[in-house]
Amino acid sequence: MNVEFYEKIWMWAATGLLALFLGTIVIGAASSAVHPPGKLETVDPTKLLEHPEFSQPGVKERADGSVVVVVLAETYAFTPDPIEVPANRPVTFRLTSSDVMHGFQVVGTNANAMAIPGYVTEFTISFKPGEYTIGCNEYCGVMHHNMVGKLIAKEAK
Repeated sequence: MNVEFYEKIWMWAATGLLALFLGTIVIGAASSAVHPPGKLETVDPTKLLEHPEFSQPGVKERADGSVVVVVLAETYAFTPDPIEVPANRPVTFRLTSSDVMHGFQVVGTNANAMAIPGYVTEFTISFKPGEYTIGCNEYCGVMHHNMVGKLIAKEAK
């Protein structure tokens, strides 16, 4: 088999680039211990029913007036559903999953996060008054398309 000189150069260059890219991925994953970026808080997904926070998901108001919503995503549903929060106030979401990776997107807002088994995802956002649809945007199984929830932002009286 006769391979031209310039073809050899391109084959070696392509092989070198492929080795460089794969090496970068392996070294990056090994040095970062393959954790999601951002704040790292872990929870045992097999013991969520015993966990003080995630065993009773819901909307809670803290003593300082801030609102925290604890959400559990599992088996094609979000708990609680619907979620009622005050409008025009910062709301902190803390979510995790007990089974597989799920998405948590409040449609029409910038609220978009992942619920990963073993990790707690946290973000804070404010809502204008109204009803919002919550959707899972990570394929989580055959009934993924039915994993929809509702968020209601009510004005204070």
